[in-house]
Amino acid sequence: MYPADRKYSKDHEWIILAGGEGRVGITNYAQKQLGDVVFLELPEVGRTLKAGEVFGTIESVKAVSELFAPVSGQVTAVNTALVAKPETVNKDPNGSWMIVLKVSNPEEEKNLLDETQYAGLAV
Repeated sequence: MYPADRKYSKDHEWIILAGGEGRVGITNYAQKQLGDVVFLELPEVGRTLKAGEVFGTIESVKAVSELFAPVSGQVTAVNTALVAKPETVNKDPNGSWMIVLKVSNPEEEKNLLDETQYAGLAV
């Protein structure tokens, strides 16, 4: 349910770290809590984020939730296809990346959870 190739935040985002970059999305647990996703607002490419900073919002039929950066970095890509079809998050939360960050502080990875730790949190 929670792939081992990524790290997880307590705010229910995942990040796949490779080559100084991180691809960010939300967890299966988060999308289930939200219900049917109908709108997604993501930042502009070039924006610099701090770990824990809000980078966007995700809206479902039940609620609007903020999205939080799991690590600090600069946004290098935004998944505009996902913005156009936000319901994809419900169908494939593990494959639905939202932003890519050029990681500015690799040490922050230590503050994230592995899949086993996250599975204990997401109950």
